Amino acid sequence: MESTTSGTFRVLESPRDPAELLLLDTSTQDPTYVTTAGYEDDLGREVSNIEPGNRIAARLSWTDGMPRFVEIEVETRTTIAFADDATGIFEVAQETWQEAEREGQAMNSRTTRNTDNEANGVVYTFAKQAGQRDLYEEFQDGITPLEPLIDRLAESAEPPFAVFVLRPREEPFVLVALATERDGQFATTMRETYEGL
Repeated sequence: MESTTSGTFRVLESPRDPAELLLLDTSTQDPTYVTTAGYEDDLGREVSNIEPGNRIAARLSWTDGMPRFVEIEVETRTTIAFADDATGIFEVAQETWQEAEREGQAMNSRTTRNTDNEANGVVYTFAKQAGQRDLYEEFQDGITPLEPLIDRLAESAEPPFAVFVLRPREEPFVLVALATERDGQFATTMRETYEGL
């Protein structure tokens, strides 16, 4: 039996299958895995053009518990990229973490600025978790949502943004950097500097 549901979702790469996308409901953060295979014509082109990080409005059909896209509208073309084992972490991120350590905090943030001293993004540093918890993977799997950080940036800037999540090789923190301009200089520098972004 087939039923349909509609919602607004943040798109992530699926951690379990490259032929599907992970959709996180923007209100509840509930995950839905949707296949990207087997679509034709206009819908097929729309599915193939979805990028991780996009915010979409979608209608899904459910047959035997398996969801498929029926309709898609991309609301913002924000992108999200991940880089594991990153080296050469930039100075502002290191300073942001050092400040957190001095204050005994597990998280800290700082606005980034361009050479004209204009705000162009924000960086967050989060302490790497001890034991079984892996915050980098939690961001990647949608267990810990990035949506609150994106929403906070949207209070002072207009999407689309570029979001970068890095697990540094030699630093005791996980880094989330958000650029106010998806294709601006800050975002371009991040992509050029860190492999995998």
